[in-house]
Amino acid sequence: MSTEYDCIAIGAHPDDVEVGAGGVLIKLHDQGYRTGIIILTRGEMGTGGTPELREKEIVDAAGIMGADILATLDLGDTRLVDTPDNRLILAELLQEHRPRMLLAPYWTGGHGKRAGHPDHLAAGQIAMNAVNYASLVKAPTNSEVHRVPALYHFFLPPGVMPTFVVDITDQYDRWLKALKAHASQFQNPKKPKDYIWTLETLARYYGALIGVKYGQGFIIGEPMNIDDPMKLLPAGD
Repeated sequence: MSTEYDCIAIGAHPDDVEVGAGGVLIKLHDQGYRTGIIILTRGEMGTGGTPELREKEIVDAAGIMGADILATLDLGDTRLVDTPDNRLILAELLQEHRPRMLLAPYWTGGHGKRAGHPDHLAAGQIAMNAVNYASLVKAPTNSEVHRVPALYHFFLPPGVMPTFVVDITDQYDRWLKALKAHASQFQNPKKPKDYIWTLETLARYYGALIGVKYGQGFIIGEPMNIDDPMKLLPAGD
C-alpha cells in the first residue's frame, strides 16, 4: 500500500540531506507537511564512522528534522552511477511514496569535493531520471504511475545562483542539532576542517541574498508553469 508524502529528499550519503536541505525539511515539518528521506548509499567510504554508526546517526538526525527514513539503499559509496537499474529502484520508491516535491543534489558541478563529488552528481542524475521512469506507464515497476510535480536541487556549485532561497532562520538551531547528530562527520577530531562553520557561512550567504539571517538555496532545472504570478510575491508583501 502506498503512503503519500508532501516532500521527499534524496541523498547520496547519510548526511547529504541534512547538509543541503535539513533546515527546509524542519520548516516543512513545522508547517504540517509530511517529509521523508531516501539515502542511496551507506556512506561506507566516509573518512569517519562505520555504516552501522552512520545509520544510527541518520536515525537521530531524521528524528530532529521530523522526517521519516523511507529507504537506505546500498548502491555503492564512491561507486554511485546513474544506470537504468538504479533509476528503476528509485522510481519504484517514488511511485510507492508519491511525493509532491522531490529535493535532490544538483546534477552537475565543477572541480572540488563539495562542488563536484561524483556521488552527489550521480544522485541528482538518478533522481531526474527516476522522476521520468516513475511517470512511464510501460516502465517495468510494480507500482502505480506517479508524476512528481516539482523537482528542486541543492548542493549548488560555486557561482551557480539559486532559483529560490528558503528562510530557515527560525529552524537554524535545530538544523545545527541535526548536523551535529552526524558526529562521525562533523565533530570528528581526525578531520581538521570545521564543516559546521563552513555550512553556517553558506547558510548566511544564502540568507543574505534574500535579506534574512539564514537560508538554503535551490535551483529549478526547467521553467515553472505559473498561473498567478502574484503568488510569487514574498510573504507579507
